[in-house]
Amino acid sequence: MERVSTTPIIARASRAAGPGLALAGVATVVWSGSFVASRALHDSVPPVQAAFWRWIIALVAVAPFAARETWRQRALIRRHFRFLLLAALLGVTVYNTLVNQAGLSTSAGNMGMIMAASPVLMALYERLGGQRLGARRTTGMLVACAGVLLLVSKGSLVPDFAAGDLWMVAAAVSFASYSALLRRRPAELGGLAFLFTTFALGALMLAPVYGVSLAVQGGFAATPGTVGPLVYVGVLSSAVAFFAWNKAIALIGAARAGVVYYLQPVCVALLSFALLGEATGPGQLLCMALILGGVVLGSRASR
Repeated sequence: MERVSTTPIIARASRAAGPGLALAGVATVVWSGSFVASRALHDSVPPVQAAFWRWIIALVAVAPFAARETWRQRALIRRHFRFLLLAALLGVTVYNTLVNQAGLSTSAGNMGMIMAASPVLMALYERLGGQRLGARRTTGMLVACAGVLLLVSKGSLVPDFAAGDLWMVAAAVSFASYSALLRRRPAELGGLAFLFTTFALGALMLAPVYGVSLAVQGGFAATPGTVGPLVYVGVLSSAVAFFAWNKAIALIGAARAGVVYYLQPVCVALLSFALLGEATGPGQLLCMALILGGVVLGSRASR
């Protein structure tokens, strides 16, 4: 029997690892800033309205690049409409609305820390799908997860969760489900067409709730303090970060990209220190070292 060489497959995987990890890192850093932005809007823009305008801005940002491809692939979009609708519901409509809701009653730091638990769910989804994670990746995931738990609990055995923390737990589940679903994205559907379609569907699903929010809560004043964060989350956290994250998952898978996502609490802590003046103590530095060590260990490819 002729032996089939796996060398070309390993070589392709190695070549994809570097760009995939870099793209996951870009998305993670940009999303870290979105938690600070969501927290900044908590007392001026209602959560549903912030989510709705985020995706309207994102649509405007990607339209010049994606509209032509989306029109060319309209038949594919109709064929895979149910998949696209579910992806939009999980990754656009539900996830970001939950993040904005969490920002009403918890800190940006806690939001980033809790969201860092979503890679555990991503890895579980891939394991249930029959993919082996490997001892090195599993160990790295557990080390990073331990750092996250210590950071959230402030060194205590009993984490102190606020109501916003529970909203973030729900957001983490939604984002992990979205990331796992991306592995089933039709290969023939272009990345820009996928983004544009899910952004549009997500905004459409938010529109009725947005109307209710306007009627009950009223609108918000368009000031630099509200427009600036909305432009950031609409252009960078939506158009740029989602494109980078989706491409990363296509290259290296949700579980491995998810390990890089553990960097988020570290990024949020640094941004909070730089923008809000929040100090970082020795305990937090120890937890960050655990998270970084787990990321380095878990992101290395097994032979």
